[in-house]
Amino acid sequence: MSLTKEQIINSIYNHQDFPKRISVDLVESFLEIIKKTLENGEDVLISGFGKFCVKEKHERRGRNPATGDGMVLGSRRVVTFKCSPVLKSKINGKG
Repeated sequence: MSLTKEQIINSIYNHQDFPKRISVDLVESFLEIIKKTLENGEDVLISGFGKFCVKEKHERRGRNPATGDGMVLGSRRVVTFKCSPVLKSKINGKG
């Protein structure tokens, strides 16, 4: 099961004694800052968590899986995530 934005908002609301509206605003503002930074092509580093990186993908040849026809996939930017060593050790039960 995935953690949803609503669950994050409720967790902040329940654990930090912020009003619900403040919890919503905090999460929305945080996500908006991350989105704007990535849109500008900059990386987002959150210490102890990981790094969101914007990567350039060049144009390449591909195949339509439904028809098998060849096609050209245009260049684009993608976001990747690299887990921090701290989080990686916690995920693996070593932290």
